[in-house]
Amino acid sequence: LKWSLAYSDGTQPSSGDAEPMNKEDVEFLEKVMREGIIDEGERMKAILRDLTDGLEMMLGANVTANDGSGGVESKKKELEEDEMLELLQELRDIVEQIDYARAFMAMGGVPFLLGCATYHATKYDSAGRTVPKSIRKGALGVLSTMSQNNPPVQLNMLEHGHMPQLIQLFLDFTPGNDCGQDGDDAIREKTVQALGASIRGHAMAESIFFQNEQGKVMLQLGLGMQQKALKPSTQLRKRTLFLLRALLTSDDATAERHELFRDLISFVCVHGIDEGWEEDAEIREMAVAMLSHMLHQEPSHSNQSSAREKASKVILQHKNHIGSIGVRRIQAIRELERGSEEREYATLELEEWETLMVALAQASKEV
Repeated sequence: LKWSLAYSDGTQPSSGDAEPMNKEDVEFLEKVMREGIIDEGERMKAILRDLTDGLEMMLGANVTANDGSGGVESKKKELEEDEMLELLQELRDIVEQIDYARAFMAMGGVPFLLGCATYHATKYDSAGRTVPKSIRKGALGVLSTMSQNNPPVQLNMLEHGHMPQLIQLFLDFTPGNDCGQDGDDAIREKTVQALGASIRGHAMAESIFFQNEQGKVMLQLGLGMQQKALKPSTQLRKRTLFLLRALLTSDDATAERHELFRDLISFVCVHGIDEGWEEDAEIREMAVAMLSHMLHQEPSHSNQSSAREKASKVILQHKNHIGSIGVRRIQAIRELERGSEEREYATLELEEWETLMVALAQASKEV
């Protein structure tokens, strides 16, 4: 106790007066605080500048750039592919916040990212230089994060004509394409993700997408409707089905939309729920939940009411097939040993099937 009263920190007498910080200490403290706090806006500008320089160097552009001080030129920054990927990941982490996503959009970030993802070497480029696939996927990932539930960014992407560009990118990396590119389902999956994030929940974007015939082709290819011999990857099928469900159960869905996509709905009814064709349990659950939602959806306005009627008619055309698979799957899951890992894993599928069977019965009575 006596020691504690005599000393405040073990070294200084408690009676000692505190001295004001000198100028050097103040400057040091300010520097530490300034360097320890990252200005996200300035950091995004720096990332955009470095990525621009790195890509121009990679693609063989001029190696000097005007620095804005009366024509003096400075050497552009050269980056390795891994370094650019790290910058894209850092940028994606920053734009997860809606305000920063809009700030990056204001810097011209959308056309830059679209250019990264969709770049094509011109016929004059004899070296055939192009953007690596990893950079394309990184740029698509940032676009997805920026536009998710962010109407101003979604509108800005529309203004830059992103939809036909991304759909064409998907087609360019589809096996058997006409542009000479090798098929790549990873790029196609990232493209569907970016496109979905940019249009889901945005009435204008959804409407424009449904007017694009190539958009429907993209969904057909993503589900595997046109390439039965070469089924798309599991992740691509999952992304495509997720987008299809979002569009068909949207608040802005119409009977015209369901009529236009009736072949996709029928495909899900016949193949998406059948373990004989779709081996992934999660995708089957998504397909069953989609059909159930379309039958159960409570209309909030006349357009939704007519859309539900149209969806019900399409689904009920396959009710015998759906019922047959449903009865078989419900019985198979219920026969699994209670408490087993397999039974626990199939619980959600069982619930989805039971919900769909009830919805199917109700819809049959209403017709």
